[in-house]
Amino acid sequence: MLAGLCITAQQPLPPIGLWREHLPYTSAIDVAAGNGKLFCATPYSLFTVSREDNSIERWSRITGLSETGISAIGYDAAGDKLFIAYRSSNIDIIHRSDIINLPDVKRDNIAGDKTIYAVYPLQKDFYLSTGLGIIVINGERYEVKDTWFIGSGGSQVKVNGLTSDGSFFYAATEQGLKKAALTASLADPASWVQVSGSAGLPAGSCRNVLTAQGRVIALVHDSLFVQNGSSWSLFYEDGWPVISTAVSENKITICQRRPSGESRVVILNADGTVSRILAQPGIIAFPRKAITEQTGTWIADSLKGLVYHTGSAYEPIRPNSPDGIASGELTVYNDVFYAAAGEVDDNWNPRFNTNGVYRLKEGVWTNINRNYFSKLDTVPDCITLAIDPADEAAWVGSFGGGLLRIGAGLSLDIIKQGVLAPAAGNPGSYRVAGLAFDQNRSLWVSNYGAPQPLLARKSDGAWLKFSVPFFLSENQLTQIIVDDNNFKWIVAAKGGGVIVYDAGASLENTGDDRWKLFTTGAGNGNLPGEPLCLAKDKSGFIWVGTRNGIGVIQCPGEIFTAGGCEAIWPVVEAGNFAGYLFNGEQVRSIAVDGADRKWVATANGVWLTGATGQEVIYRFTEDNSPLLSNDVKKITVNGKTGEVFFATAKGICSFRSTATEGGGTSQDILVFPNPVPPGYTGSIAIRGVVNNAIVKITEPGGRLVYQTRALGGQAVWDGRDYRGRRISSGVYLVLISDEERAEKAAGKIVFISK
Repeated sequence: MLAGLCITAQQPLPPIGLWREHLPYTSAIDVAAGNGKLFCATPYSLFTVSREDNSIERWSRITGLSETGISAIGYDAAGDKLFIAYRSSNIDIIHRSDIINLPDVKRDNIAGDKTIYAVYPLQKDFYLSTGLGIIVINGERYEVKDTWFIGSGGSQVKVNGLTSDGSFFYAATEQGLKKAALTASLADPASWVQVSGSAGLPAGSCRNVLTAQGRVIALVHDSLFVQNGSSWSLFYEDGWPVISTAVSENKITICQRRPSGESRVVILNADGTVSRILAQPGIIAFPRKAITEQTGTWIADSLKGLVYHTGSAYEPIRPNSPDGIASGELTVYNDVFYAAAGEVDDNWNPRFNTNGVYRLKEGVWTNINRNYFSKLDTVPDCITLAIDPADEAAWVGSFGGGLLRIGAGLSLDIIKQGVLAPAAGNPGSYRVAGLAFDQNRSLWVSNYGAPQPLLARKSDGAWLKFSVPFFLSENQLTQIIVDDNNFKWIVAAKGGGVIVYDAGASLENTGDDRWKLFTTGAGNGNLPGEPLCLAKDKSGFIWVGTRNGIGVIQCPGEIFTAGGCEAIWPVVEAGNFAGYLFNGEQVRSIAVDGADRKWVATANGVWLTGATGQEVIYRFTEDNSPLLSNDVKKITVNGKTGEVFFATAKGICSFRSTATEGGGTSQDILVFPNPVPPGYTGSIAIRGVVNNAIVKITEPGGRLVYQTRALGGQAVWDGRDYRGRRISSGVYLVLISDEERAEKAAGKIVFISK
């Protein structure tokens, strides 16, 4: 019995400069076993379960896999190798601790469906069932050995599965079952004989083919047929729709699911008799593949993850994780990370995503959605977030289901009728697309599509509604931020511009309200393109991300004056060239770190610029980093730790950066690691210092070893002196002061050599 594996601890916070993934593990699509481990594939990555100590290990791009997005896995017991096929047709083979990448199939420019649907290991080679035919991979030289086009006349044909009985290969194809002698010229389509449609095997698509105790078994429609000499006969059918079939330890496993959702796994003996039937509502929900062992059965379920059955017990086994990817806003408050899972399309139409909100607190994920809270059935597409600074309740905007408040103990309150108004033409759709708390703890709400699309909930719970004095075709208000003047900056989607609102001394008195609209063109606000996102930096400047780069409003306090204020377009220097910041790029999200640097999400990766935007510090892509996808939706920064979170099209990941939020004084100085262990080559972080402090490392006698300046509230040192030499063992002092040298503090770092 594997106890306590349903929820396991998340990976610890990584050292500075390293990454971690936050991928979903609640969906499992394939499972394999070998060498004391159980391998489980999800649509995103992989994890293993050790039979020795029940430990779980996660595998992803962060740990060296080539991609995110798996289609199939297969284990070669003879070579102790795990074959991983990606949806892109890329291939990884894990052998012991090595990961070998085979990009040949992915890179081949042959037209057709190169998707790898199944993997069949045999005699150290791997035979791939693809949409083209069969591709053979040499498992020792790690290269493509051969390709067999076995469709009629040598055409391409989708192959669903492959097996061998020692004399013949059998291929389950969309044209039916085909076979060829192992000694034949297998690249010659004439060597492949059509089996379906004769000798008792029905014509039509063959969905899979297996061997159990030397007997060949084919899946046609939802029935299994077995080969008996030169003829075929019905092996098993029960009227249930079949999802998949597999064989392990001479047992045939059949995963089944009815349109009603009723699901089960049937386990057959090699003679076709039923060994047992596994069915457990709420545990087995959508079985994709199952394998048996002497001790029990492992089930890869696309809704419940990996499930282990032994005796009469069913046990879900998965790393603690969010339920899915996220496309909505991200935020961190008081070291707690929230991600809104929902999404809308480019035209602001709902996608009906029901994954709700994910929360990461003290290393543990909590999924807040209809799978765990039935009342959230009517709250799809959660896309915006705001945290109440008074009680730390999370307010969530649903694009269709209204407003959700998540209070202490995960108490849930849903606000729709009586406060919000439905979108025009959609009487049942209450759309919230932007949320922000202002300096008076009033919650501001973008009620997208409502006649009065801007709402405010005062700290006493009273609600007020506001009309916008500009023409907006759909009243399409979305993201809201609040600046240092308590002005509200609001994105009007679909080309509406950026609206600024000053409510004056009293929310109830609209007589002193002021409004301004920023759009493109000189004299109209000078935005470089259609606005998509907003951010406020440490100087109080407003950064506007558009479909054509970034505009910055550097005088937000003067926008209502007679002279007005327009956006400027920062010029970024790159090598010998210079141009407008992100000109031509779709800027989807901007986050400001503790050093006032700007993290920028685009469809072509992540950028980090300096405080003014005039220099590029980092650019992360799939090619040069563990970033899960170049298609980055949202970014946020944990100011306490410097960890930067990225919501991508392939899941959430994060990078431990160097900048943290600094305080006004240097009091609680934290040095990590301390002591510095032998052989350590990573960064040493000195946290809790005054903003942009000068940090000196000295010997006890006062001789200067190194000097740097903090990024926000954190300084980073690589353990070398000012000449680049690794320092020796001993105790070193940390001296901190601000630019006027008025604020001083001291700490110690201990270095230990071998």
